[in-house]
Amino acid sequence: MRDTEKGRILRQIVILFLGAVLVVLGGCLPKTPAEKMKPAQPVASLPQAETVPWSDLPGWGEDDPLALLETFRVSCRSLRFRPEWQQVCERAQGINTPAEARSYFERAFQPWTLYGDSGESEGLITGYYVPDMDGSRESSSRYPYPLYGRPDDLLVIDLSSVYPELGNYRLRGRLDGNRVVPYWERGQIDGLSQPLHGSELFWVADPVELFFLQVQGSGRINLDDGSQVMVNYADQNGHPYRSIGALLLERGEMTRDQMSMQNIAAWGRAHPGLIQDLLDENPSYVFFRELDGEVCSPPGALGVPLTERRSLAVDPRYIPLGAPVYVATRWPDRDEPLQQGMVAQDTGGAIKGRVRADFFWGIGDEAGEMAGRMKYPGRLWLLLPVGMAPPGM
Repeated sequence: MRDTEKGRILRQIVILFLGAVLVVLGGCLPKTPAEKMKPAQPVASLPQAETVPWSDLPGWGEDDPLALLETFRVSCRSLRFRPEWQQVCERAQGINTPAEARSYFERAFQPWTLYGDSGESEGLITGYYVPDMDGSRESSSRYPYPLYGRPDDLLVIDLSSVYPELGNYRLRGRLDGNRVVPYWERGQIDGLSQPLHGSELFWVADPVELFFLQVQGSGRINLDDGSQVMVNYADQNGHPYRSIGALLLERGEMTRDQMSMQNIAAWGRAHPGLIQDLLDENPSYVFFRELDGEVCSPPGALGVPLTERRSLAVDPRYIPLGAPVYVATRWPDRDEPLQQGMVAQDTGGAIKGRVRADFFWGIGDEAGEMAGRMKYPGRLWLLLPVGMAPPGM
């Protein structure tokens, strides 16, 4: 394609998608100079975060600080290049006992309790995991459902250079002749036309397991020759996520108390003729990449391997990736408090807000059982090096 043609298409992409974004965002951007001159309306001052003593962290004295430190050291593979983290990462080396680890955190870090936009101290804590499923590199009657790699025709539009206010938005589309149009929805991708034929990485046996793999973002494929391959999020089709669990609740197929990934899978097995239509109600679709054979745990958004029961997915606008975070919620399999230090090493499309997190349970069915049942109120304390403040403060 000639450079002039590329430039014309890129301009068309920006114009079309910027127009769509502005319609959705409404008044997020000033429309006239006069609008910029309007005086700000007074708003009540609500806390975002505040420093607290270590004694405010429930259960801190009973947690295993050495396990927390070992996970934080994994973060330091990335953080050690950032000036504000270099010193604490250097001091984290050579510590080998729980007593030394506890003393290290209490001397080097300051706890900050986090609050939601309305000043609430409690938010939502959910769980995620890495599904473990059988699959093949070839299609067959046993493995009929494709797991796709990132398609070559997927366009990603970054508007930050044109409008910095939209820097958090990444729009997806494709070319249809000379027109830029939204990318294929789930129902089109999984439909009879198979627009992504040729982009398959693997084939799996169960469409619901494949759907949960897309929700989780990483998974392990067990091949018939005994080998295992880890796959990880590569991109997404740009359409919004719609919860099929919420749809089942709306339709009266199960109660809120019954809602879990396990019960959704059971519903799919009991209604094989209806499951694809239900899945198609969620237009969002995730594409994957195959990781090196030596990878035993998938990397999170920080780029380091996730640690079972110690890694946390957060909203990086409020919690810096790599930072330790203390969590207080409850166990999903028993009515007991779950209070422990974790490390923010991942993000998630549904993880939005200061007091919102996703607990990484590990790989396989047991981890899936825990993750699928975890949806509880909880509190978060951000642990930052002494002298460092949370983002925006």
